[in-house]
Amino acid sequence: MKVDKVINNNLVRSYREGREVLVMGKGLGFKKQRGDEIDENLIERIYAVEGKDRRNKLEALLGNIPYSYLQTTNEIVNYAKNSLGKPLSDNIYLTLTDHISFAIERAGKGIRLKNALLWDIRRLYNHEYLIGKEALTIIRRRLGVELEEDEAGFIALHIVNAQLDSGGMEETMEMTKMIQNILEIVKYHFCMELDESSIHYERFITHLKYFVQRLYRGVELKDDDDTFLEVIRTKYEKEYRCAQKIQEYVNKKVQRGLSEDELIYLTVHIRRVTQEEI
Repeated sequence: MKVDKVINNNLVRSYREGREVLVMGKGLGFKKQRGDEIDENLIERIYAVEGKDRRNKLEALLGNIPYSYLQTTNEIVNYAKNSLGKPLSDNIYLTLTDHISFAIERAGKGIRLKNALLWDIRRLYNHEYLIGKEALTIIRRRLGVELEEDEAGFIALHIVNAQLDSGGMEETMEMTKMIQNILEIVKYHFCMELDESSIHYERFITHLKYFVQRLYRGVELKDDDDTFLEVIRTKYEKEYRCAQKIQEYVNKKVQRGLSEDELIYLTVHIRRVTQEEI
């Protein structure tokens, strides 16, 4: 790859396989000019560029944020990927860097941003929350800044957002509230507290994450096994009625009905989480 434009000492614009990219690495742009070869050994991160507007935003963000912040984000994202064992959307490198930058700026001014969803995040996205806690340790070690626990929750939501590849942080927060409300419907329907330490609860939360994501994407779950569906609906009538209550809530919230198949899979998970069966 060759330098197309030097943004700063650590960031240059280039092309790879005919696509415009921003290339980051310590000292990568130092004393470089257009047409110079990029030292492959110095490359730490390559950001894909899609469209002039996105390029301008990327250059403005990456060009003005301290390089140490970018390195810190890279370490946090790599840790998250290894811990979760799954890929994350590349957007997290940008959104999380931006968030960390503002969080540090707020901390310097003594401004604390309260995370109203912190309790829910700890319960619904415990793994991501623990990664958020580790991220605070990485930030403290690398940047010498002590951030509040609320920030661990915000970082967790960025990680959730990157897994779901949703429409943004606001949508992820709305999806989180919806999951919490669905859990409340189940608890009130059965007049019981759910065992949050059980494997069935963990699987139910996982199902709800993708269930809510499907709702926001307009994707319908389909299964052609009508015999199985009828057996479940008849055998677990109380659980099916609970699933219907969830359907009523969803309809009011996002004006969408649920397929019969979606109701049945909800019924199965509700049975497991309330009776620890199946």
